[in-house]
Amino acid sequence: MALIHEKLYNSKDLSRIDFGDYVKNLCSGLFSSYGVNKKDIQFDIDTADISMGIDTAIPCGLVINELISNSLKYAFRKGQKGEISVRLREMEGNGYELTVGDTGIGLDKDIDFRMTESLGLQLVSSIAESQLHGKIILDRTKGTVFKITFDELKYATRI
Repeated sequence: MALIHEKLYNSKDLSRIDFGDYVKNLCSGLFSSYGVNKKDIQFDIDTADISMGIDTAIPCGLVINELISNSLKYAFRKGQKGEISVRLREMEGNGYELTVGDTGIGLDKDIDFRMTESLGLQLVSSIAESQLHGKIILDRTKGTVFKITFDELKYATRI
């Protein structure tokens, strides 16, 4: 994450960060640091052509970092194949939806991600609701998928 922050701060224009590029660099670093075999775990990024200010990119990056780290650590049993995805899409009106998920074994149904002892999941919930002023929901239908909706994504523009 520190390397990604460094890359952001060395950017020519902090008011317009290419979110897709940011996510690709973040995920590449995570896959490398966890020693993920890309033949086993596929990665799918779909962020449209959205750029955003650093004030929004960093909290989104922290959320993505934590959720993908959890997926890489817990979602897939040894040798299990699967997919991790990150999506950012425009919703009708001014809203956006950030989705981070995996096709792994899923988060235990007894776990309330808002009230867990996991500092990481507490951080995700806090950042999504307090810093991004969004709403977060968990879909456990296939693996684990977190969806964060923003009423308005500060500084977001089309590239």
